[in-house]
Amino acid sequence: MLTYSFDENNHKSLYQQLYTFIKNDILEGHLTADEKLPSKRTFAKNLGISIITIENAYAQLMAEGYIYSLPKKGFYVSPINNKTPLIPAKMIHKPSIKKESYWCDFSSNQTPAHLFPFTTWSKLMKDVLNEHQSELMINPPVGGIYELREAISHHLKEFRNMDVEPERIIIGAGTEYLYGLLVQLLGLDLVYAVENPGYNKILDVYSSLGAKCVPIDMDEQGILVNQLEDLDVDIAHISPSHHFPTGIIMPVSRRYELLGWANKKEHRYIIEDDYDSELRLSGQPIPALQSIDLSEKVIYMNTFTKTLASTIRISYMVLPHHLLELYNKKLSFYACTVSNFEQYTLASFINEHYFDKHITKLRNHYHNKRDAIVKMLEESSLKDMITISKEDAGLHFLITIHTHMSDETLINKLKEEGIHLRAISHYYLKNIPHTSHTFIMNYSSIDLDKLPQAIEILEKILY
Repeated sequence: MLTYSFDENNHKSLYQQLYTFIKNDILEGHLTADEKLPSKRTFAKNLGISIITIENAYAQLMAEGYIYSLPKKGFYVSPINNKTPLIPAKMIHKPSIKKESYWCDFSSNQTPAHLFPFTTWSKLMKDVLNEHQSELMINPPVGGIYELREAISHHLKEFRNMDVEPERIIIGAGTEYLYGLLVQLLGLDLVYAVENPGYNKILDVYSSLGAKCVPIDMDEQGILVNQLEDLDVDIAHISPSHHFPTGIIMPVSRRYELLGWANKKEHRYIIEDDYDSELRLSGQPIPALQSIDLSEKVIYMNTFTKTLASTIRISYMVLPHHLLELYNKKLSFYACTVSNFEQYTLASFINEHYFDKHITKLRNHYHNKRDAIVKMLEESSLKDMITISKEDAGLHFLITIHTHMSDETLINKLKEEGIHLRAISHYYLKNIPHTSHTFIMNYSSIDLDKLPQAIEILEKILY
C-alpha cells in the first residue's frame, strides 16, 4: 500500500499534495506502467484522508494522462516514456468567410462588457499617469518593459509552476505578431506544422509569411508524432493543455514522445500555445509542456485576450536561453509593439493581485454559465439527440447531434434563423470528416435569456 506524509503547513491542498506524490512516483519509476493503484476507499482509509481527496487527485492525474481507469476494475498507471535523449540547448487554400450578423453566435469569443474590470483598470491607468510620467516618454526595450515581464514571470511561477527569468519573456501586440517574429528568428527554410483540425489563422499567418506549413493529423491524445517524422517537420505548433476545437488534453506520455522527437535534431522546436490555460473550470491547471522540457526545445506562448478582452492585444512568448541570444542578435532592432501605458497598467494589475481575483471571478462566472447551458440542453426535448463532451476546460464544449442531416445543411438552416454554429469539420485542413456531426459551443458571449429560443429553433429544425 502506498504511504505518504502530508504537510499541514503546505499552501497546497491535500489532494494537490497527493497528486504530486503519485506523479513523482510515476515519473521516477517507483510506480510502473499498468500497475494497479489502491482503490479510493482503501487508499483513503490507509492515509487517513477523505475519499473526495483521493477522487480529486486521481481525477487530475487522469486528466494529465498519468493514470487510466478500467470500468469496475480500478485505476492503473499509464505507460510513459520520459527518457528522451538530451542534446545541447541551443499553402493551403480556404474560402473566405463572409461576416454576418447573428442574434445568437456560438462562434464568438468576445468578452461581455460586464466582465471587464473597468473600475480597477481605470484606477490603475490614473496611477500610471501620476507615477510613471517620465517612463511613459521613454521607448521600451525590445522585449517590453521590465516591470511587466517580471510580473508575468511571477505569475507563471505561481500559476503554471514555470521558472522563467523576466529577460526571456518577449511582449508583443497579439500572438499573430509573435508568430511573425518566430519565423524570422527560426528561418523560412524550415517546415512548420499545425494541428489538424486546428485554429485556421495559425496556418494562414505562417503561410502568408512565406513559411512552408503543413497540417498534421491528431488522434485522441493529440498531434501524431509519426507524421511529424514522415513529413520531416522542424517546428511543431501545438496547444497541448486544451486543444481547439476538440478540447483534447495531451497526456504526459504523448508529451514526452513529442519532446523526444524534438531532441533528435538540433533545429527542431515545439511552439506551445497555452491560449486559455487560466480558464480550466475543474481541477488544477494542466502543467505546461515547457515545465518538463529539459533541453530547451519549447517556446511557450500565451495571451491576455482570453482573460481580459479580445481587444486588448497583449501577448507574450518565453524563449529558451540560446534562442534569446539569437533573438537579441537578429531582431533587437524591432521596437516593442505594445505601448508603455498599457504595459505599466497590466503590470500593476498583476502585481496588485487584481489579475488573480479576476481569473477567479471569470472561472466562477463561466462555470455557472456552462452548467446553465448544459442543463437547458439536457432538460430539453433534444436530450436524446445530443451528446455533450469536453466541457471541463476553456470557453467552449462540444455537442454531437445525432442526425442524418449534413453539417452544412444544419448550419445553413440555423443561419437562416440568425444562429451561428460551427462544426469541427470546418477546422480540418485535410482529411475532412463529413459525418461526425460534432459542433463547437463557444458560450463566452452567449446571452442566457436568448438560449431557450435558440433551443426551440434547433428542435424545430431537427424534428
